[in-house]
Amino acid sequence: MEHDFITPIDRSQYPSQKWERYGADVLPLWIADMDFSAPPAVTRALAERVAHPIYGYAKPSQGLDDSLRDWSREHYGWEIPSEAIVWLPGVVPALHLASLALTSEGAGVVTTTPIYPPFLQVAQKTGRIAQMAPLAEPAEPGGLWQLDLEALEAAITPETELLLWCHPHNPTGRVWREEELEALAALVERHDLLVVSDELHADLVVDPASRHIPLASLNPRLAARCVTLWAPSKTFNTAGLTFACAVITDPDLRQRFVAATRGLMPDTNVLGMVATEAAWREGEPWRQELLEVLRGNLDLLEAHVAGWERVRMTRPQATYLAWLDMREAGLGDSPQQTLLEECGVALSDGADFGWPGFVRLNYATTRQQLEQALQRLDERLKGALQG
Repeated sequence: MEHDFITPIDRSQYPSQKWERYGADVLPLWIADMDFSAPPAVTRALAERVAHPIYGYAKPSQGLDDSLRDWSREHYGWEIPSEAIVWLPGVVPALHLASLALTSEGAGVVTTTPIYPPFLQVAQKTGRIAQMAPLAEPAEPGGLWQLDLEALEAAITPETELLLWCHPHNPTGRVWREEELEALAALVERHDLLVVSDELHADLVVDPASRHIPLASLNPRLAARCVTLWAPSKTFNTAGLTFACAVITDPDLRQRFVAATRGLMPDTNVLGMVATEAAWREGEPWRQELLEVLRGNLDLLEAHVAGWERVRMTRPQATYLAWLDMREAGLGDSPQQTLLEECGVALSDGADFGWPGFVRLNYATTRQQLEQALQRLDERLKGALQG
């Protein structure tokens, strides 16, 4: 490989949420933060920009807009008009602002579970009604999580105005198929909903047989209802630079969204702009190597999970996150806490995603670090089977 995905990097020099939250003796496989260096093109571009000693307010350039438009066209065949792009300091604040901007007070905001935890907080934090519908669990070992349209429709009420959609899905790793998206689009139109589609993991499809289809690319009618949230941060490991975008093709919807951001979000990050354009312009060879590494790590994880007879996992089609069912593993009410205390491995607690008894595992780390963590888990989980 041209790039180094093997050598562990000491992250103790600078404060790190991932590595400091649970202490030096714990191996962290929780927060969605990779342990790989960002692409060399990104670090070079940042170094050049830092060499200029003024870091004042910056204006997104046409080159930045074009980098997103070119990436979208090349990888997804989706033509994005320049005027549809709204640059933002992050996806999570955009979820909340969309609720404030696009719905009325007391409106229903619906989402599916399990789901990335901030989705579950949007309604409460914006004075709306939280509405949730469960996904359908895999019907058989190795099967996929499914969108349960009947459950979703049952959760919708006359008060519902907004659907929060995650695509590809965090935490299950599903890449939604075109027919699933078409059925969702019909439901959205039937109930006259707006949609915020978080597509942050679009460029991290690890299953060669799957492909990401931007929701708003399905048809113009659906696009007019959509706010698509996108960023290179997960793919190219630049999350700390707090830079993202919303793609909103409908002018009225875009104006409402932009008006709501004024005074509630800062201007975009001057270094984030530089990193984003470099990633989309020059990061593709690095991304392809990353996907190869992630597939290898996923193979390793699957081999270990196969020995944990009371633990089930569906191989994710996208993201670098695995969703493990530990409800029958004999680990008590919180498998996450048990494994943290007994194995020194930090995972994300499924309860935070709306599904207690599950854990989410981040396998985007060096092979050496992943093997160490899985060996620790082996000792507890294999022992539990024999006890």
